[in-house]
Amino acid sequence: MASSSTSTLTPPKKYDVFLSFREEDTRCGFTSYLYDALKRKQILTFIDNELVRGDEISPSLLKAMEESKLFVIIFSENYASSKWCLEELVQILECRNNNGQIVVPVFYFVDPSHVRNQTGSFGDEFARLIEEKALAMDNVQSFRSALKDAANLSRRGLGKSELQSEFVQKIVRDILNKLSEMPSSHTMDLVGIEARLAEIDSLLNMESQDVSLVGIWGMGGIGKTTIAEAIWTNIHTQFEGTFLQTLGKN
Repeated sequence: MASSSTSTLTPPKKYDVFLSFREEDTRCGFTSYLYDALKRKQILTFIDNELVRGDEISPSLLKAMEESKLFVIIFSENYASSKWCLEELVQILECRNNNGQIVVPVFYFVDPSHVRNQTGSFGDEFARLIEEKALAMDNVQSFRSALKDAANLSRRGLGKSELQSEFVQKIVRDILNKLSEMPSSHTMDLVGIEARLAEIDSLLNMESQDVSLVGIWGMGGIGKTTIAEAIWTNIHTQFEGTFLQTLGKN
């Protein structure tokens, strides 16, 4: 589970996943199913529970974006009718470009080419938004570029014959794989910890079906708890259930 070093300028991440979606389209259905599936895997997920949205992205929401490792954008049929969603999309892609965060587009009964080119019913909603909000040309171009860039990323789409439950599980597995390849925030500023994590990882022998017990022994204050927490952070998403408890000093 050892990973490559990361710049110390990268801010620590509070959330594993940030969910971006259009409230009216998917919150009570697909998004809620995905959120519950992520929770069951102990993937710490940010979901905006503020039901009343204005035209501006709040500072607290921007902070949550900066503190997230990975973004999941759920493109639904009426996504482009929401200026809020498009503003959020622009901010997400800025985070990706500035901080290297991962973006996973999900197309919920929407053709990716319609998102990319703002065509079909998806494009109709976008055109209606431009007319109703009298958007400035700078905003329109910014939104078009963001939609095109997001649609060109590696993506997943829900087919008409696919069960939503199966689709959700595919997304969760993809997220788990991506998170497992990321460096732990515990290791970002700790010189020499990567080698220690690699050594313990080799002892865990994750490919084996056997039960393993690995102890970390040493005098107080040398970082045993930090190493244990970093190991747990790296591997806990691979299991159906995990438990982390740190004991008091002895």
